[in-house]
Parts: sequence; structure tokens; C-alpha cells
Amino acid sequence: MQKIKHVSIFIACLLICLVSSLLFVGCGENNDNKIRLNEVTHSIFYAPLYVAYNLGYFEDEGLDVEIESSSGSDASMTALISGSADIVLVGPEQVVYADGKNNQPVIFGQLTQKDGSFFVSRDDVKDFTLQSLKGTTVIAGRAGGMPAMTLEYIIRNAGLTIGTNVASGEVNLRTDVSFAMIGSEFISSQCEYCTLFEPTATNLQKEGNGYVLNPVGDFSGYLPYTVFAATESYLENHGDNAEKFLKAVYNGYQYIATQSATDAAKALQPSFSGMTIEELEIAVNQYLAIDAWSDDFILTEEAFDTMLDIINTTQGEDLGVTYSPKYTTIVDNSIAEGMAESITE
Repeated sequence: MQKIKHVSIFIACLLICLVSSLLFVGCGENNDNKIRLNEVTHSIFYAPLYVAYNLGYFEDEGLDVEIESSSGSDASMTALISGSADIVLVGPEQVVYADGKNNQPVIFGQLTQKDGSFFVSRDDVKDFTLQSLKGTTVIAGRAGGMPAMTLEYIIRNAGLTIGTNVASGEVNLRTDVSFAMIGSEFISSQCEYCTLFEPTATNLQKEGNGYVLNPVGDFSGYLPYTVFAATESYLENHGDNAEKFLKAVYNGYQYIATQSATDAAKALQPSFSGMTIEELEIAVNQYLAIDAWSDDFILTEEAFDTMLDIINTTQGEDLGVTYSPKYTTIVDNSIAEGMAESITE
């Protein structure tokens, strides 16, 4: 009897060890497939990402994606460099600013290819052009970010002089207002214009606080506006996860591009519970209309050069710095190109 008891205990120990081993292996696999994504802000402008998340496209690829929002691209880049994020969704300027750092951040996919904001005016301006901004103040967003730099760039190209936060030019650009506060500051201030993303712009008009005019993208054209980036080491060690991630987001884009705006809005609503289906439909239709999302996630060298020109003629001039990173150093299109090839086959 004693012998049988010892054998039973031995078998029980073996079973415990076996179960423990399987649990540890399982935990290892989950960790290997987990992606910590840090986004610059939570916006419908990034709709393909949220559709992929809500429709289970990441799970289809075997990924466990955790999304955290920051209060700006600089905070997202800090999270990436510090190791608290695996992938970031940021303005490409942050990758330019981080050029030369240890464990170089690298752009591996372009999500948005146009400025997603719209001019909003206090008055109903007919036949709006950039010359309409002469003699006015425009709330432009945070200094050094793509919204403010793009706006400054197109105003300069229109031949207008700019004063930043002081009325010393033909157009006064305010860059002292955080992204989240632009709408409320526009309402409470005497500023004639601001730029807002959807559906905030349309909601502001519905509430009688302004008029939505032209998209900023009508004047800036195509440029890399928001991108996915990871460190060199992450892409080297977890390139398969980055590939699966990009494929899932691409499938999210395809859903928006091929389904009705109502279906897209329903797929987005879990990520924007405070918004109605109608509000989400407005944003989807607006962004489809301006061709905001890239259909292949490839960042071309031509678009890269446009981005550098914007940065250097705005932020660079202000700081007395010329940014000149190599395209091949901070952009890696291999995953996006491979995805595009597999889709066309």
C-alpha cells in the first residue's frame, strides 16, 4: 500500500511538472505574439486600425494587440525608445527627429497620406482660398507637429508672411494650443480660423460655432502624415509580428473601402462609444472623399522628400537646424511591399 502511495505521489508530481511546463510555454507564446501599440492620439483619422482591432483581424493573425494613447507624437516616441511600446503610430517627423539614436526608430508602414484636418471659420466664407487667411489668426496645433508644420508650409507657399503666436505677419499662427483643446479654444477666443479633424469639425458647425471649409489636404497634397514605426531591433527580432500587424490594419482599410459607411461606422463604434453612428459615418465619408488613407502603406521617396521640405522650411528654420536623414535609414518598405505583392498575385 505504501509503495502504491509513493507511485501515486510520483505520478502526481510528473503531472504538475508537465502542466507547469505547458503553462510556461503558453505564456511565452502569448508574450511573443503581444504587441504594445502606442498611438499619438485616439482619432477616427486612424479608422483602419480600430476596424482591424474591433473585427478581430489581429486575432486572425495570431496577435494580441494592446493600444495605448499618448498626448502627442513626442510622448509616443519616448515610449518606443524607452521600450514601453513595441510599435508607435506617430507623425513621421518624430522619426526624423530621432535619427541617429541608438536602436534607430524605423518607419515600416504609412497609414495616412494626407492632412486629415479641415479649415473651420467663424464666418461662412464663400470661395475660400489661402489668401482668405490674410489678416487673421489661425489656431494651428502644437509647434513641431505635422498639423502645424503643414499649415505653415502651405501658407508660406501661398506667398503670405507668418507671425507665430504674435500678430507680426499677414497670418498669425497660434501653436500654443494642445490638439485636444483646439475646438474649445476656437469657440472661446476671437480667432477667425482653426483646423480640426472629423467629426469634431462637423459637430462644431452643427452647434453653430463655426463653418467647415476646405480640407487642408486640398492645398498640401499627398504626404506621409501618420506612420507606423518600430525600432531596428524589434523589426529584426519580431519582423513576422510587424508583418502580421500591418496585414491586419490593411484588412481594416479594405473593409472601410469596400463596405458601406454605415457598416464601417458600426465596426468603429466600440472604439468611440461616445459618438453616434451618424457622426462616425460623417468622418468615414469625409476621409474617403479626400483619399486620406494609403492603399498600400508604402512610403515613397518622393513623399519622404516632401515631408523633409516641410520640416526644414518650418521647424528646421525656426531652430536653425537642417534635418537630412537618409530615406533608406529611417524607412523600410519591405513589409508593405511584400504585402502588396501577395495581394496582387
